[in-house]
Amino acid sequence: MHPKALLDACATLVGLVLKFDHPADAVVSRYFRDNRQLGPRERATLAETVYTVLRKKLLFDHLAPSGTGPKERRLAILGFHGPRDFLKSALNDTEKRWLEACDAVVPADLLERHRHNLPEWLVAPLKAQLGDEFWALAHALQEPAPLDLRVNALTAKRAEVREELARAAIRAVATPYSPWGLRVEGKPPVNRLDAFTRGAIEVQDEGSQLLALLLDAKRGEMVVDFCAGAGGKTLAIGATMRNTGRLYAFDTSAHRLDALKPRLARSGLSNVHPAAIAHERDERVKRLAGKIDRVLVDAPCSGLGTLRRNPDLKWRQSPESVKELEQKQAAILRSAARLVKPGGRLVYATCSVLPEENEAIAEAFSAEHRDFQPAEAGELLAGLKVAQAATLATGGEGGQRYLRLWPHRHATDGFFAAVWNRV
Repeated sequence: MHPKALLDACATLVGLVLKFDHPADAVVSRYFRDNRQLGPRERATLAETVYTVLRKKLLFDHLAPSGTGPKERRLAILGFHGPRDFLKSALNDTEKRWLEACDAVVPADLLERHRHNLPEWLVAPLKAQLGDEFWALAHALQEPAPLDLRVNALTAKRAEVREELARAAIRAVATPYSPWGLRVEGKPPVNRLDAFTRGAIEVQDEGSQLLALLLDAKRGEMVVDFCAGAGGKTLAIGATMRNTGRLYAFDTSAHRLDALKPRLARSGLSNVHPAAIAHERDERVKRLAGKIDRVLVDAPCSGLGTLRRNPDLKWRQSPESVKELEQKQAAILRSAARLVKPGGRLVYATCSVLPEENEAIAEAFSAEHRDFQPAEAGELLAGLKVAQAATLATGGEGGQRYLRLWPHRHATDGFFAAVWNRV
């Protein structure tokens, strides 16, 4: 595609995404479906340009007024993902001079908000938790997330899959914490690989893999993934169960569970039973009360730990929406807890970085449910031979109570998990 045409397409897509009518990934996918003539490189340029604009929106909003032309075009120029010479060949002389002036801006001369590119309501709780580490997180959230794969332990071995990827000219290294993970260099189309089509690998962030590991489901057990979604953690749990026992994948969205079906077919698992439920108090849930060995509640949340992948969330969430989520999270956790039998394990997890959705929910649950004994997540992970397990946990008297993952510390998405054993 000619540079000018590609820049025009970027500007159009930026304008569509910044309406915030729908999640950015949905808008981008729809645009690609409507423009099937776009090649892989053009799609990559369009997507990464959009996500760069979302990641650095406050900075670009600050720089854009000094330029000329439609705002969407100015933002697309600032966020353009591609060689600078290619971009400049699409610009007029005035735009080139403006871009050079923007490039010459010294970050240290900018206001804080133009450096961290976060909504003000989110800055205070992050600074309160991280102190001087806040800026490391802020910078990490402005970078794309790495591509992590989970090797299907039921059918494949990590070392062998890594060698297979190498033969396909894809460089991958073992993830430092998850025993199933591979971190891939770049963004190769892994869905075209034989390893993918035969179910040997799935795309899954290392942090998400650790949630499934923390549940530690055993052979022959009855297990529930209470908010299964598209089933990434469900598949990991099923593999740890060695395709035995019974694993229920519950979700209130039949549409999300539909996305699990092709993944389930590839995985080789036959012990997974997807089921759409009307709400957390559904009759199907009541029938299983007190019968389940292990329950994972990956609760609906703000998703603010995934800003490297979903940067639009910081502009689409608000304190009010988080408050609504807190009530839903507490209700879901209470209902899911009824499933756990004495001696069973309950794991509550989010991909949020906010204490209101994490520690506050866990501590309130512990105070209300004395028959659930908090477990030390760090000690559990150490027992599962996770390297540097102590660095993954925080809180409680021993500082190991909760799993707490941060992009800038662990190169994962931001995750939280609390664990209880029912007495």
